[in-house]
Amino acid sequence: MFTKSQFKTGPNFHSITNIFHHFCNSKNLKAITIFHAHLITTGLLFISPNLQFKLISSSTTSLQTLTNFFKLLKPRNPLLLNSILSHFSQNGYHSLSLHTFSFMHFNCIDIDSYTLCSSITASSAVKNLNFGEIIHTHVIKSGWLSSVYVGCALVDLYAKSLCIKNADMLFDEMPVKNAVCVNALLSGYSEAKMWIDGLALVRKMLFLNLCCDNFTFSAALRACVGLSAFELGKQVHGCVIRKVDDVESDVFLQSLLIEMYGKCGLVEKARRVFDMVGFRCGERKKDVVLWTSMLGVCGRNGKFEEAIGLFNDMVMEGIKPDGVALLTVLSACSHTGHVNLGMQYFELMACNYSLEPSPEHYSCVIDLLCRAGELDRAWNLINDLSYKENGNFTVTLWGALLSACHNFDNVELGKLAAQRALALDPQNDGVYVLLSNMYARNGMWDEIEMLREQIKEKGLKKDIGHTLIDITR
Repeated sequence: MFTKSQFKTGPNFHSITNIFHHFCNSKNLKAITIFHAHLITTGLLFISPNLQFKLISSSTTSLQTLTNFFKLLKPRNPLLLNSILSHFSQNGYHSLSLHTFSFMHFNCIDIDSYTLCSSITASSAVKNLNFGEIIHTHVIKSGWLSSVYVGCALVDLYAKSLCIKNADMLFDEMPVKNAVCVNALLSGYSEAKMWIDGLALVRKMLFLNLCCDNFTFSAALRACVGLSAFELGKQVHGCVIRKVDDVESDVFLQSLLIEMYGKCGLVEKARRVFDMVGFRCGERKKDVVLWTSMLGVCGRNGKFEEAIGLFNDMVMEGIKPDGVALLTVLSACSHTGHVNLGMQYFELMACNYSLEPSPEHYSCVIDLLCRAGELDRAWNLINDLSYKENGNFTVTLWGALLSACHNFDNVELGKLAAQRALALDPQNDGVYVLLSNMYARNGMWDEIEMLREQIKEKGLKKDIGHTLIDITR
């Protein structure tokens, strides 16, 4: 090992940093700890801020360790502490970032915009609004609100915490604004589903000829989707064409255009946007997100045959479908009566696409079989699934089968399905209602009377239906 006097010479300094760098790359915590002890006993650790940063960043993962480091080293260099704070923030140790900020503030170490932005970002990541508000108070007192970067970070904090009123007030108070700040507020509007406020902000930006980027237009399109506002969506689409040079490279923006037209029932316009993807570049291959968006548009607008054809085209293009795409095509098969085709897609999920069926996929398949009157196949599938998992999910499936038995007058199978559902959830009044309806349809009045007695014994009550009327004066 090196002595303190040897360390001060140039070559030995580089040697020791190289050794430390080797320990860090090897991720050998024991070697780092031994090396750390040597640096402390020889006093070498207190000479180089660079070594201090490397040691803290490579071996600190807990609040107690960081506290011990600060007690030992007593760092006062703002650049060192900013580097430590940034390192923790970028690597997901957000609580350590906030602790570093507290150490700087408590010890009256210079705090600049870089420190504030990193700390506010960490507060946002851990959803610690109280700490963010404390930093906001410090920002106001120290005059850092004039910094557009600090202001943007605070707006983003309040927007992600859905404190939209605070984000609005802060946005209005900022003397200088940029596109990043506007986009942060737009993101908050979108999360809070405040579509009208989001569109008003985009219009204001366009009127003032402020810079609108892809994120701005994406937020505007999300608002149009939320409001089903076709005319406004067309205007935003026009702005996108005029102001965005390379629309084809932004998959998210394209998928929102497809979704916007689809939400408004304009499947042909959505398909036109979909077909134009990659046209300028000469490449017709599309991302799975775009295929899934177009599939969703067809499914939601009752174009089930088109959805099945589109899914087959996607597979032919060599695009691996995701769970959402398969859910859409299974629903399409259910509505068109393509039982065998739907079951084939369902079986391919695990075999060809390595996808684990979700409860939604199972619900779709049961609906497919029940609509087609394949009640025995539905029974077998639910029965097999019951051995894997229990709970509300399988109760819902047994209820779907019971409803299908009611429609197809299969009383015996319906009674068995009801028994299985009530065995999992004895207090489920919906199952009793379905069973009662099936008995009534088949004139089984004695069974209905017995069922009513069971309901009374269990103390179940059916929720009373009601209607809400909006009266405009």
